[in-house]
Amino acid sequence: MNHALGSEIAIKRWNAFADTYAKKHTEQGDLHKEVFLNPTLFSLIGEVTNKRILDAGCGEGYFSRLLSKQGARVTAVDASSRMLEIAAERTPAELFIHYQLGNCENLHELEDNQFDLVVSNMVIQDLEDFESAFQEINRLLVDNGSFIFSILHPCFVTPGSGWEKTDSGEKRYWKVDNYFYEGVYEQPMGDKEKMLFFHRTLTTYMETIHKTGFLVEKLVEPKPANKMLEKHPSFEEDLRCPDFLVFKLRKQV
Repeated sequence: MNHALGSEIAIKRWNAFADTYAKKHTEQGDLHKEVFLNPTLFSLIGEVTNKRILDAGCGEGYFSRLLSKQGARVTAVDASSRMLEIAAERTPAELFIHYQLGNCENLHELEDNQFDLVVSNMVIQDLEDFESAFQEINRLLVDNGSFIFSILHPCFVTPGSGWEKTDSGEKRYWKVDNYFYEGVYEQPMGDKEKMLFFHRTLTTYMETIHKTGFLVEKLVEPKPANKMLEKHPSFEEDLRCPDFLVFKLRKQV
């Protein structure tokens, strides 16, 4: 891994990109979150009333707000101070969400065994040391607590992946490259600087999950529902290859 491009640089870039990023988020998040991730996450989460939930890497806070509106007791952390400022600005006073600055790799300010559920929505691939993050999340969960996280699909969204197109621009197939490379790479998103993502193989994810004391309860590769395809026909291409992978884990006792 190129340690010159690690967590500190990633956080700095997210701070710089926060305002542009937030502008693309409604109360349902961005379009991919609305179409793919929110339905999957809430189907895995189930009833949240009075549950103590940590939104680990909350960004501009949309998912924390959705959880709070359903009656959850939400704590939300993010490593970007600017993201937290935006989240606080967007949160109505009647929603009791505790926002706190914190890198998921080290959440030492939070006490052990205090959450029933931890949700991390499109964050784990942003972390240089995701094993430490999993250890921290395990520490924070009650016995048999759940950890649900979504990521870019590590088998298909890899450094160098993308659509192969005809000369006329028609999408022929999705190309995967550099799957077994594990480390940092830059994604074509951001303002002046590109965002950093950290790629790992599916094997590494599975081994780390078990190493840090979790069991896999469910694995979902979200695809657009028919009603979403009627509203957004362009997402038919996502029936050809999955963009995301969502895990539901259980803390082992």
